[in-house]
Amino acid sequence: MKAASISIVKKELSIRPPKDVLDICMRLAKYKKENKELLSYLLFEANDEQQYIISVKHEIDVQFAEINKNTMYFMKKSIRKILRTTQKFIRYSGISITEVELLIYFCGKLKTSGIPIHTSTALSNLYLAQIQKIRKALATLHEDLQYDYELELKKL
Repeated sequence: MKAASISIVKKELSIRPPKDVLDICMRLAKYKKENKELLSYLLFEANDEQQYIISVKHEIDVQFAEINKNTMYFMKKSIRKILRTTQKFIRYSGISITEVELLIYFCGKLKTSGIPIHTSTALSNLYLAQIQKIRKALATLHEDLQYDYELELKKL
């Protein structure tokens, strides 16, 4: 079965009655955890982006506290998992300010976690790639915000 394009899906949803659209959304939410998380964000958290950022930062804190620091392998694996989760939350929001704030927070937590990121090439490259993503997202923001976040980025 071939998936229809977004424009075709949009047209079809616009002509369906609201009850059918509700039923379709409920079926989507039932089968995939990410669909349910995105729907929860859109319904409950999209109105207050600052509170959403605070809750994601708390989730990052919890995950950093649970890192297994026995071996470098487990540390790398845990950090990649935290980054995947962070990027998922950024994708749900789709707002550049949220992306910049969460990535700066992630990099700051990584740097202050006591994990030797510069002894591992993989972690060092991961860290530098996130810095590049922050710079790319910063370019899309207003000049005043760029300046404020640039100061935070220099601390990293």
